[in-house]
Amino acid sequence: MLSSSSPASTTARPPPSPESSKLPLNLLSLPQITRRYLFKTLSLCLAAAPSLSVAPVHARGLFQMPPLRLSNRYYLVRAGESDYESLGIINTNPVEKTSVDSGLSEKGKRQTVRAALQLKTMGACDRNCWLWPSITQRAYQAAEIIASINGISRSYIVPEYSFLDARGLGAYEGKKLDSISEVYALDSISMKTKPPPISDGTPNESVSDVFVRVTQLMSILETQYSEDTVVIVSPDSDNLSVLQAGVQGLDLRRHSELYFGPGEVRLLDADSIPVYKQPASAVYKCTNPPNCD
Repeated sequence: MLSSSSPASTTARPPPSPESSKLPLNLLSLPQITRRYLFKTLSLCLAAAPSLSVAPVHARGLFQMPPLRLSNRYYLVRAGESDYESLGIINTNPVEKTSVDSGLSEKGKRQTVRAALQLKTMGACDRNCWLWPSITQRAYQAAEIIASINGISRSYIVPEYSFLDARGLGAYEGKKLDSISEVYALDSISMKTKPPPISDGTPNESVSDVFVRVTQLMSILETQYSEDTVVIVSPDSDNLSVLQAGVQGLDLRRHSELYFGPGEVRLLDADSIPVYKQPASAVYKCTNPPNCD
């Protein structure tokens, strides 16, 4: 016969005393965890961390003249003489810019070959370069000659369709080349003075108009390239003289003193600027070059 079950061998434990259920004092003394407390603690940790040297970032914003710095190296080239120029005639109507008569004359081709050889002597394209000619016939032909002599692939020729058009001279269209001195006389008075208009579609551009165009061109080049060499090929002098005056912060009214002859080449830097003497006349006083009026 089985004996009856014995009582449980474990003895019941007394309930914990109120004193023993209390949390430790060091836990009760912790501050309340709040968002403000977390931010404060994080800021102290960051302040105590060793400082890290971060290279400055050079942001390229809106291009302004004169620029603080240039990201690329630039050569300015005026195309050689055109067939129209060989006849002593002003031709700036953009309708004619791709015509055969706007191409290089035989003399202009020789001038352009000399320009291409000069670029080679200067080492302009030793490490390759981009050629940015106007779509005007003589300028694009000049770019092809420069590319051939300097061993540059045609894929590096980037035609420019509007910003490098020859300056529109309005009513001077079809007149003798010598009469351009009258335009420069107007330029010396104000950069906003335009040549007289004409009804055949030829623009009549002021120095200020040209300045806007070449500034837009430089903005594109400085945004698109970095640490490259760019050869700008213009069909006329005014694009280049206004561009050079603008980059160097010179009085735009006197851009004609930086005149480029057909086939002339210049590196765009301070040392390449021709003699530019300040005249005694008060007409040329300017407090904010290149914007002088």
